[in-house]
Amino acid sequence: MGSQAVSAIKTQKDRKEFVHHLLNDMEAFEYMIKNNLFETGIHRVGAEQELCIVDKDFRPSTKALEILEKINDSHYTTELALFNLEINLDPFELKNKCFTNIEKQLTSLLDKGYKVAESIDNNKIILAGILPTLRKKDLVFKNVTPFKRYKTLNNVLKKMRGDDFKLHIQGVDELILKHKSILFEACNTSFQVHLQINPEEAIDKYNWSQVIAGPLLSIMTNSPILLGKELWSETRIALFQQSIDLRNVTHFSREQKPRVSFGNNWIKDSILELFTDDISRYPPIVSSKFKEDSIEAVKKGIMPQLKAFNLHNGTLYKWNRLCYGVHKNVAHLRIENRYIPAGPSVKDEISNALLWVGVMQGMPKQYEKIWRKMPFNDARGNFINAARTGINTYFNWFDKGISAKKLLENILIPMAKEGLLKSDIDETEIDYYLGIIQKRIDTSITGSKWLVKNKRKLRKEVSRYESHVILTENMYKNQRLNKTISEWESVDIYKNNSDKKYDKVYKIMSTSLFVAHENDLLKLVLKIMEWKKIHHIPVVDKHNKIVGVIEKIQLDVLDFSSKKVKNRVAKNIMNKNYDVLDPEATYKEAKKLILNTKNTCIAVVKEDKLVGIFTKSDLIRTEKNKKINEQADRNSIF
Repeated sequence: MGSQAVSAIKTQKDRKEFVHHLLNDMEAFEYMIKNNLFETGIHRVGAEQELCIVDKDFRPSTKALEILEKINDSHYTTELALFNLEINLDPFELKNKCFTNIEKQLTSLLDKGYKVAESIDNNKIILAGILPTLRKKDLVFKNVTPFKRYKTLNNVLKKMRGDDFKLHIQGVDELILKHKSILFEACNTSFQVHLQINPEEAIDKYNWSQVIAGPLLSIMTNSPILLGKELWSETRIALFQQSIDLRNVTHFSREQKPRVSFGNNWIKDSILELFTDDISRYPPIVSSKFKEDSIEAVKKGIMPQLKAFNLHNGTLYKWNRLCYGVHKNVAHLRIENRYIPAGPSVKDEISNALLWVGVMQGMPKQYEKIWRKMPFNDARGNFINAARTGINTYFNWFDKGISAKKLLENILIPMAKEGLLKSDIDETEIDYYLGIIQKRIDTSITGSKWLVKNKRKLRKEVSRYESHVILTENMYKNQRLNKTISEWESVDIYKNNSDKKYDKVYKIMSTSLFVAHENDLLKLVLKIMEWKKIHHIPVVDKHNKIVGVIEKIQLDVLDFSSKKVKNRVAKNIMNKNYDVLDPEATYKEAKKLILNTKNTCIAVVKEDKLVGIFTKSDLIRTEKNKKINEQADRNSIF
């Protein structure tokens, strides 16, 4: 929605007024196409950098407005959440060393942000497709940026939905939950790249952007973790669609498409098809104040702002979006690439942008009128598969199967170089940034691969929470050095200096739980403990609420050959006087309970639901890690 002041469409009168302006804008847009009123003969590249803000312990920080005020730079602006900001870069003409210039401007603006953030309680700015340390409790309405347009959008979308939003993403792990606000959308941070195009090439260029989306995404993925779960290689794709999915059962029954989508078909006759399809499918949800009569303006030679047109387009979220803009009474068209994630580093982002622009500019003539050569669902399927499996994806490329690496190395990277040379980009610049892409292929490392590999390594030694903090800290350090992802070293688990690593129970508790039901045979309970090498097991009732805890030592003394013992069940011996703590309880409280009571296990319960356990083994492990960290800190002093 940009920075427009918006209001909800509440009445039939509101809707009629908005639709009147929208249709007027569409008529003006069509008039501009027929009369060749768009800028032509020049290509420009622009970008938007979305950022995460974290505190000194690498947890989300809601200091966006304070940081923004102190930065005092018009390139910076707000985002939906108070733990995000955005940088809008200047557009650069596509020639010579424009990508080097984009990198220089972005680096300069980030340096300004780094300094200001650090001056406010040692906050930090991080580039992350999805921030690893985000928790569900961060995604509440109070953390929405307190501007009318964000609150209006949240209220309108929730009202249209009719109940809570739902997430269900199946990856290596599975995430199922409900949420009350659109703030889950703010988990996604991206590096959006814009390419200005000529109107006469718009149909073929837009279709081509759809064809190449999957293969290019496969080498750019950087968002495999959401709320501690290992999901898709680029989880943003599934998360964004579901986080603001307004459809209910009625919509599904008539195959209504989500407002976040890859698209529905190729454009064949006119770029108007994109917008007429959107207006036909999706009702307007917000409005604004309109002073301009677009048709009247354009016929007077004044290029219209098309406010209603842009506002409706701004509430639909295609991964490739055709955009209209006007500057100094010159109108233009551009394609916005929205699927490139933020990070892993600035150099990686610029390389991604150059690769995309290069392949766009290098489109072979044989792929014009693409609908005659590739079914649309092949392009859409390639995109979804790439989001799921990243660099390991196997694509259907014009009816031939090919791996992501071979497709990139043998077809798309050479095509990108040819397209960039044709656009008069300096060859040394092309080779430098494409070399960064090639290195990812050679090492088989993307941001997602690095995060997954190191998280799995860390989880062997530390809690889930601590693994996320360590990952985030290492991301920050590598980004500040502007190392490309193929240069990032494997994580050293003890190089984490957060003084709050062990202060709360949720950071150190065990979350991979096995439970027994109160009527389970004790022999089954014992076998579960032996199979899973655990010494405590919570007992739940038919409502799945915890009612007791059994320790293995209780079972070790039983004679299971005895008929009496053979038929006993969990509720016969479980400890009903177990200790309970909230996840936000302090480590000191947990330690005190373990040391000063007979119980060697604490049930961690939130809102009547068992979310973890903290055992004597967890205490021993935590104390050991604390000592190692303290020793490392002492060594670093000397």
